[in-house]
Amino acid sequence: MGFFKKRSVDELGEKKKDMPEGLWTKCPSCGESLFEDALTKNLRVCTHCGYHFTISSGERLTNLLDEGSFVEMDAKLDSVNALGFKGYLDKVKAYQQKTGLGEAVVTGRGTIEGLPVLVAIMDFRFLGASMGSVVGEKITRAIEAATAEKKPVIVFSASGGARMHEGILSLMQMAKTSGALARHAEARLPYISVLTHPTTGGVTASFATLGDLILAEPKCMIGFAGPRVVKETTHADLPPGFQTAEFMLQHGLVDMIVERRDMRATLAKVLRYMAKA
Repeated sequence: MGFFKKRSVDELGEKKKDMPEGLWTKCPSCGESLFEDALTKNLRVCTHCGYHFTISSGERLTNLLDEGSFVEMDAKLDSVNALGFKGYLDKVKAYQQKTGLGEAVVTGRGTIEGLPVLVAIMDFRFLGASMGSVVGEKITRAIEAATAEKKPVIVFSASGGARMHEGILSLMQMAKTSGALARHAEARLPYISVLTHPTTGGVTASFATLGDLILAEPKCMIGFAGPRVVKETTHADLPPGFQTAEFMLQHGLVDMIVERRDMRATLAKVLRYMAKA
């Protein structure tokens, strides 16, 4: 018989509670476990490998615009189910409740280091930031307001493409936004397009790639169709890094890759330069 009495499981008391959720986030690029508070302070960029996590429109606006300068436009525009797609409006309402947004893009006026701009920020949390009639209308109105007020316009894109629930009405937004940008260009006013992860489909084929200057966050995916579809269609092996921002920079679609922490300062510098042109 041992000197010390062995304790039973029942005598150990309550089971130790698991660690609270939300304290750590695993980086999908390097696999490192990141302390959520530190990740937030670093603008949701991995402190080990520089991977840029997707961020909300609210976080983007906070990081980009001067404090207290943002005034939202067209916040109450709402989708209609013109094609009678089953369950569509219920899905929209569910995402409105989940995200606190009215739609997949937030538009409005603000300043960057004192420089007035019109901005449109797409939010991938809302139905994959798919482009429906409301998204297209809000972006178009922001562009038209910028033209009327003789101000630059900046659009941050992050989208899975056209919204299938709206069919041709979604595809029409490609022409509508492009037409508004053509009139903005005729007025010799700047348009800066910023591509973030992912920018695909009809968004890529319209306003996202029409910027006077096209910026992109590191390693974000940019393309029309996904790489698997492209490979199955062309029956060819895709080159390394295909559809990344770095690949697009090398092949001329993107003008500059800008890290998130440098985005605000870079945009301010570019806006000052364009204002002198």
